[in-house]
Amino acid sequence: MRILVFQHLSVEHPGIFRALWTEAGHDWETVELDAGETIPALDGFDLLAVMGGPMDVWQERTHPWLVREKAAIRHWVRVLGRPYLGICLGHQLLAAALGGKVSLMARPEVGLAQIDLTPNGQDDPLFQGFAPGFETFQWHGAEVSRLPEGATILAGNSACPAQAIRWGRHAYGLQFHTEVEASAVGEWEQIPEYKESLEKAIGARNAAALGETIAPKLAAFSASARLISENLGNIVAGAPQRQRV
Repeated sequence: MRILVFQHLSVEHPGIFRALWTEAGHDWETVELDAGETIPALDGFDLLAVMGGPMDVWQERTHPWLVREKAAIRHWVRVLGRPYLGICLGHQLLAAALGGKVSLMARPEVGLAQIDLTPNGQDDPLFQGFAPGFETFQWHGAEVSRLPEGATILAGNSACPAQAIRWGRHAYGLQFHTEVEASAVGEWEQIPEYKESLEKAIGARNAAALGETIAPKLAAFSASARLISENLGNIVAGAPQRQRV
């Protein structure tokens, strides 16, 4: 399949999905929105993947390209009806673009966290092969606080009830970082907004050790990412086809 990727920061890329997509023979094109790159015509793509970033969905005055991005997301899922995968900010942008609400959390959720699939999540094709509860990697200070009409919660926890959502048949948002690689913590903690939320959530000492803390978990995270990638490939295969060019 052909994948279009929206990035909002050079170090918040598709992570482990890049290797999985290469292995599966998929092609992808990245648009770096924070660098002023232009969104291409959408008809030639099968999947839209929207990654994380330090900005918030409501910061349109500071980041005017958010207006165009939300319009593109809305067109992709509402008009074209094609599969969407949003991670962290991409999850929140899906909700905001469709009329939901994203709000600041009382306390950032950063580090390792358990989430549980809802009954709908356990039945959903994206989570086939997952246990009802599993460990995830988190790094966010905002959350989807009101679902858009037509959305369903697939996973949650006490800190953030909307950890995974589906809108329509195959537009998905994941608040957690299933794409995480070994290099992620070292790269992300260089971003001032991320470092602040990291230390606020878990303290300076635990923040300094976060890379070591998640290292033993990376194999399990990679296995989860592979499941997501394979399940998403099956979802794309059953979705409306793009115009072949």
